[in-house]
Amino acid sequence: MKRSTRNPILTRMDIPDRHPALRDVTSVFNPGAVRFGDDILLLLRVQNRGRETFFLKAFSRDGIDFRIDPSPIVFRGIEKIEEPVYHCYDARITRIDDRYYILFAMDMDGRCSLGLSVTDDFETYEFIGIVSGGDVRNGVLFPEKIDGRYLRLDRPNKVRIADGPISGSDIHLSGSDDLIAWRDRGVVASGRFHYWDELIGPGPPPVRTRHGWLLVYHGIALHYQPIYQAGVMLLDLERPERVIARSRYNILEPRELYELIGQVPNVVFPSGMIIESDDAKDGAPDEARVLLYYGAADTVVGLAESTIGELVAACRTG
Repeated sequence: MKRSTRNPILTRMDIPDRHPALRDVTSVFNPGAVRFGDDILLLLRVQNRGRETFFLKAFSRDGIDFRIDPSPIVFRGIEKIEEPVYHCYDARITRIDDRYYILFAMDMDGRCSLGLSVTDDFETYEFIGIVSGGDVRNGVLFPEKIDGRYLRLDRPNKVRIADGPISGSDIHLSGSDDLIAWRDRGVVASGRFHYWDELIGPGPPPVRTRHGWLLVYHGIALHYQPIYQAGVMLLDLERPERVIARSRYNILEPRELYELIGQVPNVVFPSGMIIESDDAKDGAPDEARVLLYYGAADTVVGLAESTIGELVAACRTG
């Protein structure tokens, strides 16, 4: 992937300081992304000096220069949860039948849960509920039903990084009839011991192509200290639990100063992806341009570019 020459495209200095909790913020990273009308829309994870997290939305016509709404997003109904919710973060956005579904992580007592919200206009947001059991992160919805059911990819947290958080080494597939009750359908892919992706998790929502579902995922190398990178895999269109091909090499790794130094060093974390010309009958064509938005060092937002064809080729390399 080719980094934008404007990277990092968003930093803490870009966040408006009008809201009292968002003055002189610490960081902005891990955005969800979707095309909304004529704009590219990001849901930004913004962290203040109290290490509180907020979602802000940002709009752009060119995908680089963003105008940021200074008002934090409020999910109506989330206040009814009886347990403490400490942080909501890392939104993934999927459009299904002209509605926009937002899956996000929720830090709660002893676990991370997946919360689901829906919006039609990115002005009001309805909280649907907690849609996971146990300790789970990195939930992403498929953009269409398969065999009559909603599907998502997620990553159970079962592995603790030395001196770090609990992570996971498997990507799972889950299915649902109503988007609320989910059933785990098993492991799709696992980390590869001693390589760049020892621990793994889904990145942006998968994209339909004629080759299969294209999934960008993050991998963590644990040889010396954790290094977060990005890779790609292809999943079968009808049976997405089956991996058709998977990249031997990463497609993006920490190399630039803003990726190497920050709140969490050595991190590129893919979380949002925009595909141009993705309305073809068989999905996104090979020549379609891909814009990948990622968190860098848990501090700023980066942008990298490729094409569907290049990423499919990367899946089959090696």
